[in-house]
Amino acid sequence: MMTLLLILSSFGILVSSFSAQPNVIIILADDLGYGDLACYGSAKIQSPHLDQMAAQGAKLTHFNCPASFCAPTRASLMTGRYPFRCGMTQNPAPDGGPAADALALPKSEVTLAQIMKSAGYATGMVGKWHLGHKAGSLPTERGFDEYYGIPYSNDMRPVQVLEGTQVVEYPVVQATLTRRYTERALGFIERNKLRPFFLYFAQAMPHKPLAASDSFYKKSGAGLYGDAVMELDWSVGQVLAKIKELGLDENTLIIFSSDNGATFGGSTGGLRGMKGSTYEGGYRVPMIARWPGHIPAGHVSAQPAVMMDLFTTTLKAANIAPPKDVMIDGRDIMPLLTSDAQSPHEGIFGHKQSKLATIRDARWKLHVLAPGIGLASVFKPDEKYVDPRGPDGVTILAPYEQAQPSEHPGTQTGDAPKAMQLFNLQNDPNEQHDVAAAHPDVVKRLQAAFDAVNKDVPVIEEVKRAPLK
Repeated sequence: MMTLLLILSSFGILVSSFSAQPNVIIILADDLGYGDLACYGSAKIQSPHLDQMAAQGAKLTHFNCPASFCAPTRASLMTGRYPFRCGMTQNPAPDGGPAADALALPKSEVTLAQIMKSAGYATGMVGKWHLGHKAGSLPTERGFDEYYGIPYSNDMRPVQVLEGTQVVEYPVVQATLTRRYTERALGFIERNKLRPFFLYFAQAMPHKPLAASDSFYKKSGAGLYGDAVMELDWSVGQVLAKIKELGLDENTLIIFSSDNGATFGGSTGGLRGMKGSTYEGGYRVPMIARWPGHIPAGHVSAQPAVMMDLFTTTLKAANIAPPKDVMIDGRDIMPLLTSDAQSPHEGIFGHKQSKLATIRDARWKLHVLAPGIGLASVFKPDEKYVDPRGPDGVTILAPYEQAQPSEHPGTQTGDAPKAMQLFNLQNDPNEQHDVAAAHPDVVKRLQAAFDAVNKDVPVIEEVKRAPLK
């Protein structure tokens, strides 16, 4: 502990004691779309537990990720910094070649888990890490007391479950993964009920390969994707029930979100684009927070916020000062969760791989770079797609009826992509009509704010990935 305190002190991190430190649980879904929950407008998938969580707490309707794919967003959550600042703009992949295999969150970055641990919190993680899978980069080596899960995406070979740093399951039966992850999360809560704890619960679903246990398989009426989301919702219900059972309701902040927009089979709620794109369908995700006695029931805010805000909000709730002498991009968004406060951000930026590509505020969005359309550019919707990372019954164990590119989750119409497009998100949330020519003053303002941050973005060579077989 003293060693960790010295390390944190060198970063200017001040840790104060607090007699009633709240517990914090962050639940992060994988590839869950903005329109995949009933409380966000889904008519296909039932999500009673998350709907209840939103009814008992707050819901943000303009919550964005800084990148429209996995690892960069997760790095931002753990560090409070944009991906270009924390050195994590691409996905580690054990099957992507030597360079992708070696990617990891730099050791110079201090994680939320390290800070919480130094303040006396028990720190546990269950699920997908995706910030490095080599020795020295795993969760228990970056601030978590314990870890159980697949350290990267559940379709990256070898798909294996780790306990701490040791492999305990290979191949992985993915149909029972959500249930087993939930049991682990509940166990961590139970063991630490008498002390403040921080749980990062990063579910695998609904990332491909989609899978659900027998209790949910073919039960949703919305295909395998719907089955997986229904079980994800059940899992959240189990966490809520455990907190209530232990009498921890009013001392536990629970936050639910997703690492990026939907992929095939899901829904963006009508937003343009999907996972991997720089349209809102790639960036915007659900965000629900519940903390009885602190967050009023049924509160809704349409103010923009971003994933890094969860870092700062968590520290503020726990009465822990953020790091000094480090650029922290996240802001405390508790005012958004409790009142009609305005967004603390002048603008929110979106990555396109290692480059900044977009900036948005409460009304406008400027695509400085030509919008990318994500995975839709790779696959042909009218052709049967054979996924090289799909279930094979040997190394990846999951149902074979996976979603196809024909099941695009978002709007695909609108003005053709080009650089410097401006969209009015209030009047045109689906980014159909470029209005840059009509609003040169807005373009100029957003471009200036973009340039002020973009000057600090380093030139990062894209990792060359080995072809999948």
